Amino acid sequence: MTKRKFKVQMDGAYGNGIRMKRRHRKEKTSKEPEDGPNSSQPSKVLRPGGEEMSAPIPVIDPNGLSRPGIGTRTRIEESPEQSVKRLGKLGDAVRTMLECIGENPDRPGVLNTPERYAKAMMFLTQGYGQNIHEIVNNAIFHEGHHEMVIVKDIDIFSICEHHMLPFIGKMHIAYIPYHSVIGISKLPRIAEMFSRRLQIQERLTKDVANTIMEVLQPQGVAVVMEASHLCMI
Repeated sequence: MTKRKFKVQMDGAYGNGIRMKRRHRKEKTSKEPEDGPNSSQPSKVLRPGGEEMSAPIPVIDPNGLSRPGIGTRTRIEESPEQSVKRLGKLGDAVRTMLECIGENPDRPGVLNTPERYAKAMMFLTQGYGQNIHEIVNNAIFHEGHHEMVIVKDIDIFSICEHHMLPFIGKMHIAYIPYHSVIGISKLPRIAEMFSRRLQIQERLTKDVANTIMEVLQPQGVAVVMEASHLCMI
């Protein structure tokens, strides 16, 4: 398999003069505010000139859903009966696919494959209906901390939206807090939320970085991912 490596570069638009360059090098950092009596309180980060910082592209809607598509709300609000109907419809499509590639969908080895595949696909795309507010669950702590936080080697399993084939790899997330830190387990869960859907690696890294910016308001974020794509074999 061929490995594709993408590096997301976070430039000065991410606030307070921070530039996250390739290989996690910090090129320029403005003077950090001194810790004072109220340093543990949440604060807004401002760009030079006083403009409030935000992620370049908001990825979370007011209900906490991440990039909801046309069918997202229908899927998460459907009744148990509708869910069964959805699985059956997906299973029928898989049976058609088996017929089209020259298989016998009634032979013992693949007789239950349509149902199994349908359930697996619903699991692998469950990120569409996950809620960022429920994932974070208020696990943001005002510690007056300003040193870089890094979580490395997060396992990522996703599906290429162009071929609907898997891509698998490792993600590394780093951020520089502005007083507040997020529960360390939340970073892999945010990454998983965006990987459990049809994706491309470039968007996946940006979605994770932008969401951390929206939720935590740090000084800067960098996300690096290396993955093997089955569509490239």
